[in-house]
Amino acid sequence: MTIGILSGIVVLLAVVNYAQFRAKRRRNASLKYIRDKLNGILDERTHERLLHVTAEKEVRELLVGVNRLLASNHEALSEGNRMRTSIRRMLSNVSHDLKTPLTVVLGYLETIRHRRQASPEETDALLAKVEAKAAEVLALIGRFFDLAKLESGDWLLEPRRLDLCELSRATVLNYYDILTDKGFEVAIDIPESPVYAFADEEAVRRILDNLLSNAVRYGYEGGIVGLAVRDGGDHAVAEVWDRGRGIRETERERIFERLYTLDDTRSSSAEGSGLGLTIAKRLAERMGGGIEVDSRPYEKTAFAVRFAKSPIDLAAGGEEVRIS
Repeated sequence: MTIGILSGIVVLLAVVNYAQFRAKRRRNASLKYIRDKLNGILDERTHERLLHVTAEKEVRELLVGVNRLLASNHEALSEGNRMRTSIRRMLSNVSHDLKTPLTVVLGYLETIRHRRQASPEETDALLAKVEAKAAEVLALIGRFFDLAKLESGDWLLEPRRLDLCELSRATVLNYYDILTDKGFEVAIDIPESPVYAFADEEAVRRILDNLLSNAVRYGYEGGIVGLAVRDGGDHAVAEVWDRGRGIRETERERIFERLYTLDDTRSSSAEGSGLGLTIAKRLAERMGGGIEVDSRPYEKTAFAVRFAKSPIDLAAGGEEVRIS
């Protein structure tokens, strides 16, 4: 009987060892497959996932972890590709936006140099054009500087309680002559009673200025630019709109990217650096608000800016700022 028991134990151990050997061999085969497949995915930079049928719990958990890492890696690669594309586009756009006015300046200076017998009036007119183009270059450089300060956190905001209606009236008044000279009708819908926002005054001016400049640049075909202010409940809202060609749905998020401009509007009649909307959005978000865009071509393209109404709203939605 003892011999029978011992024989049974030996057989059982042999079966267990064989089962463990088979399991180890399957596990090794699975790991080799995962290793080879993973190396192939990484070498070829494909967007595949590791798919492998196995009864091994540890191997399944390993596959889940590896696939998460692959997803993160793919996202990083995609972001890197987007950044490289953005940088190439940025360099192209910067070159265009700096080269165009500088070329015009050189042309005017050449004209002045050759027109030695020109009247003082003609010379003054040409010098005025040179000055205007030089101002364009300085403004572009200034926008780059503003964006750099925003992204580095060096632009210190000092929000306080202010009347958004009063500030909006003053801003659109500065644009009134420009708008009328370009043949725009101006539609103003600003209530007489105050609509208070808790925001940095200079930042609000910059946001409205950038949105109005954008409406003039891209809404010229509609012939009208509007500015409205309203109490939006949780936020104070300022809306700048036009009836131009509008923005395709696929581009409504991209327009807030650095140096992104609508391809069909990058012409002499509608030049822009692609920085104004980026700066406006960053400023609004830093003050606890945001910008939404809604566009129906040749009907209404509107940029609605939300501003915090109290320090509590500002702290809940924005970054750290100095409250004065």
